[in-house]
Amino acid sequence: MKTTIFVVLLGALLAGAGCVGTVTGRTKAGVPFVKDWVEGRYERPVDRVFEAAKDVVKFNGTLLNESTLHSATNLTRTIEGKVNQRNVFIRIEALDPKVTGIVVQTRTSGGGTDLNLAHEIEKQVALKLVR
Repeated sequence: MKTTIFVVLLGALLAGAGCVGTVTGRTKAGVPFVKDWVEGRYERPVDRVFEAAKDVVKFNGTLLNESTLHSATNLTRTIEGKVNQRNVFIRIEALDPKVTGIVVQTRTSGGGTDLNLAHEIEKQVALKLVR
């Protein structure tokens, strides 16, 4: 009986886990259907927000990757890093000529979310833009 219950619980756990998309356009193992991102909008150029986000990730942890995606209508820049043993993914894009949007996503190594860290990073980027 205990073995049957264990197998059923293990199956339910495995069924709940899967791959989730990151804001940088990649996939990562994780628990789907859980909010793991926060966003902000600033009246600053994309490059200035991108540099502020890179500085925040470097200050709090390790910058792993940065990229720039050009399209006919939009400029999107992405950052990946590690902060407090969490995976951090940041997307910065021009929403219109004066407004830049930022999305900060965090995931634990087990696939969970750390929404408090995402809020903290987004807040630090905002504070860096004020200076």
